[in-house]
Amino acid sequence: MSQQSEQRSEQGSVQSEQRFGEFVAVRKDGPGHVAELVLDRPKAMNAVSSEMARSIGAACAALAADPAVRVTVLTSSHDRAFCVGADLKERNSFSDADLVRQRPVARAAYTGVLELPMPTVAAVHGFALGGGFELALSCDLIVADATTVVGLPEVSVGVIPGGGGTQLLPRRVGAARAAELVFTARRVEAAEARELGLVDVLAEDARTAALELAGRIAANSPVGLRAAKKAMRLGQGLDLRAGLEVEDAAWRSVAFSGDRVEGVAAFNEKRRPEWPGE
Repeated sequence: MSQQSEQRSEQGSVQSEQRFGEFVAVRKDGPGHVAELVLDRPKAMNAVSSEMARSIGAACAALAADPAVRVTVLTSSHDRAFCVGADLKERNSFSDADLVRQRPVARAAYTGVLELPMPTVAAVHGFALGGGFELALSCDLIVADATTVVGLPEVSVGVIPGGGGTQLLPRRVGAARAAELVFTARRVEAAEARELGLVDVLAEDARTAALELAGRIAANSPVGLRAAKKAMRLGQGLDLRAGLEVEDAAWRSVAFSGDRVEGVAAFNEKRRPEWPGE
């Protein structure tokens, strides 16, 4: 169940907010081209409980179905943590049957972020550990600040990264580096995280920088953005010939779009494009 409201942002613009349960919100400014997916369980440092996982999945489904959204920014309302991963207090009470039942709920949260069709940016502040870091890894870009600490410590509690970490981290930093990080379960602070490629941008204020980056991305064709993301995701891991076929299919999907017509016209008329989004 979601609830929608309007309020004014600090800049004075009208900001809409839609709640997905108690722990997740989606906020949009102006035309709604940039959406902020907010992890909002501050009392637990955004530990992902079953209820919160369901809410993340529901919020992602709503975002994926909204053609106005060109970029999604994943943020946290907590002042010391992005997300500390799975709710281990909840897990401690689970029977084996409970854990089996909860697994698809948890997976739906991570795949919901991973499969969003528009570009996604994570704004990481403070701890992003375990499933919290996996939520960030599920985004296309990660912006972090000096307080950031990331890691996949799952083997230290007897499991493995189960929100995509064993697959996403090697794709980001290579197999050997990912193996070292997963097998040691060590935490990595901001400067080293940037050096290793665990995050993409270091900024004074991660949320502000991520939203600014999202605004620059959102100025471009929504049709082009979604097609480019799809081509890069589907082509990853393929040999070059197969990857170029994926790219060609994505190009054909946009070459005859209204956005392409408007983009070419705006370029020749030396004006900003007004994207039809189709």
